[in-house]
Amino acid sequence: MMAVIPTGPIGVTILGATGSIGVSTLDVIARHPDRYRVVALTANTQVDRLFEQCRAFAPEYVVLADTHAAEQMQPRLRAAGLETTVLSGVDGLETVAALKQAQQVMAAIVGAAGLRPTMAAAQAGKRILLANKEALVMSGKILMDAVRENAAELLPIDSEHNAIFQSLPGGYSCAQAPRELQAMGVQKILLTASGGPFRTMDKTRLESVTPEQACAHPNWRMGQKISVDSATMMNKGLEVIEACWLFNTRPEQIQVVIHPQSIVHSMVSYNDGSVLAQLGNPDMRTPIAHAMAWPERMASGVAALDLFDVAQLDFEKPDTERFPCLQLAYTAGETGGTGPAILNAANEVAVQSFLDKKMSFTDIPRIISRTMEQTTIENGETLETILAADYAAREMARALVSGNLK
Repeated sequence: MMAVIPTGPIGVTILGATGSIGVSTLDVIARHPDRYRVVALTANTQVDRLFEQCRAFAPEYVVLADTHAAEQMQPRLRAAGLETTVLSGVDGLETVAALKQAQQVMAAIVGAAGLRPTMAAAQAGKRILLANKEALVMSGKILMDAVRENAAELLPIDSEHNAIFQSLPGGYSCAQAPRELQAMGVQKILLTASGGPFRTMDKTRLESVTPEQACAHPNWRMGQKISVDSATMMNKGLEVIEACWLFNTRPEQIQVVIHPQSIVHSMVSYNDGSVLAQLGNPDMRTPIAHAMAWPERMASGVAALDLFDVAQLDFEKPDTERFPCLQLAYTAGETGGTGPAILNAANEVAVQSFLDKKMSFTDIPRIISRTMEQTTIENGETLETILAADYAAREMARALVSGNLK
């Protein structure tokens, strides 16, 4: 499939426009109105915020995953004099992900819900700005095959994977045919993690932490789900699996490094003893601007890093007793097949149950572990198999949360 070369500003679809990544993407676009235009915006149910974004950027399309919310949006847009077309549901998300007039798709829908529209963007040959790690965690081979078969581009938005991408040899492309990193002189990937809000908390207190405490990340402003994932370090575990697919490597070649300051976003260690790193202030506009403009660079609105102000950079090994979710993710990545999809599904159910105050913080890894033990792992070669495993794992996890299974 030949890429469409725009004659004017580059069209962008933002999947998950009302979340933190979507808002940051719109901030970057607003700084470069001559270079980018918003074609489509999507949200789950946040009608008010999406409406304000429509007033500011006048997209051609908006999609609300919730049908009732979509019905509320249409008359508001018409009253504001906007000709924006309103769509709803998964079909609407897939439609705007594949629009001819959108050359770039920011995939920022949290969780498994982002899988199908991200796949649609790949099949349409788009430049995919991947902030939805679950799409690769659940169906890495399927998505990467779709990217390569349709001449799409895949650029990582997670600050860690974007840092790795920047630190790999020049000309490296996630969308090219797989090439072993070792053949490029890479010894291992050093994936940094802040350690979250409970890095130094007495382990005996973890049982009683609240959702509010778990969502209070020390360095980043994020949504609730990803904040809890950071607190359990499942977020880092999912990133290990994601990195395996993005960079054609194996879990044992990825070392997680706790770095509380979140200044070094990740590193690549080479066999000549060199370690290359990408540093910057903890602001997602940096990787967003990098991926949108790549291979060029453009202003992101992020202040330059002042090393004298930072003064000190600390690094330490992760404590897998404190953070058992990290080891569970390594196990799922090594197992392969539908293992990562099962891990992700169980985690989504467990995190939401914790946020709903149905169980404790330390129950999260217990529910995930039990679900992984009791759900059959398949080869995961088709999307249908992946989605079936996702469904089965969610049902199992919900039963475990409700106490219907012991």
